[in-house]
This record gives sequence, structure tokens and C-alpha cells, in this order.
Amino acid sequence: MSVSSVPDRQARSAPQGSPGVPSRASLLHPANLLTLARLLFAPLLFLLILQADDTRGASWAAFGLGVALAGTDYFDGRVARRSGVTSRSGAFLDPLADKVVVLGAAYCLVAVERYWWVPVTLLAFRELGITAWRARWAGEGVSIPARRSAKYKTFVQGVALAMAVMPSLKDADTVLAVALWVAVAFTTITGVQYLLDGRSVRAQARSQAAS
Repeated sequence: MSVSSVPDRQARSAPQGSPGVPSRASLLHPANLLTLARLLFAPLLFLLILQADDTRGASWAAFGLGVALAGTDYFDGRVARRSGVTSRSGAFLDPLADKVVVLGAAYCLVAVERYWWVPVTLLAFRELGITAWRARWAGEGVSIPARRSAKYKTFVQGVALAMAVMPSLKDADTVLAVALWVAVAFTTITGVQYLLDGRSVRAQARSQAAS
């Protein structure tokens, strides 16, 4: 038995286009296209970081592209909310794009010796672990709702990455290390929140099944 949010239940029980009920969006909806753009331009960001090996990944080109990609993350959500749509493809692509950009850029910064591999691996372990954990429960029909703090977490990660590719901070190793560890701490805290949410949702699903 699945446990879903109220809006999702309304969307299933009422016809699309009914007042207060979001409609389903196709993959080519503008919100999804913004998310796809983030995925498509991510390799260019990685290339810019790797090519700036002499400055340990720092360049204004990488910084500018990184900010632009972060902008797509902000605007795809706004576009989806304003148009009143829900999209399974968007729900899948948006967090995927976030993880590809963040982890890809972070490991590129490890490659140019800007970041230490340990905190970056901790980030990757949390991101991939929680994704696999949510997918496991989704396969059993239990939906773990996304938290607002997940977007804040992505923002903190993005700030740390943006600082790392700023040429004006190319020699500020201590500042960059602190920013990265703050991102790791925030990422870990939100991961624990998801684990607690999962236990709560699972217990609720079992209780509903028993009744």
C-alpha cells in the first residue's frame, strides 16, 4: 500500500484540469526542459574545471556556467508550480540533475587537487545511498516525500562548489575546506532526516494495511 501526499491523492481521484488539481506534464514541458538543460550542460562544466588545471579548477567560465546551471534548478521549480503541473519525469530528473552536477563537479575538483577526496566521497555516499534507499521503498509502494531541506542542501553544496571555482578564492584553501565540510554536515543531517521519515512512513503504511 502506498502512502502519498494529499495533492497526489486528489490528482488521482479527480479529473485532470479540475480546480485545485494539478495536471500531468510531459517530458517536453518547459520545467522539464530546464532540468534537461542542466544535465546536458553539466559535462561542459566538468570540462572547464578540468581544463583549468593550472588554477586548480578555478575560472570565471566555470563559475558563470555553474551559476547558470544553479539558475535552472531554481526556475524549473517555479515554472512547474506556476503552471500547476505534476510530472513523474520531472520528479525523477530534477534530483538526478542535482546529483550529476554536484558530484561530477566535486570529483573534477578532486582531480585537479582543489578538494580532498574524503569529504567528496562522504557526499557521494549519502546522495547515492539515500537515492537507493528511497528507490527500494518506492518499489514496495511506499513513497518517501521530498523535504524542503533537500533544496537547501543542494543550495549549500552549490555555494561550496561556486566558491571552489572562483579565481579570486583560488588560494583560500582553508575557507574552501570549511565550506565543503559545512556542505557535508548539512548533507548528512538531511540524510538522517530522510531515514527517520522513511521509518515513520513505513510504520504508517503498515498501520493502514493492518486496519
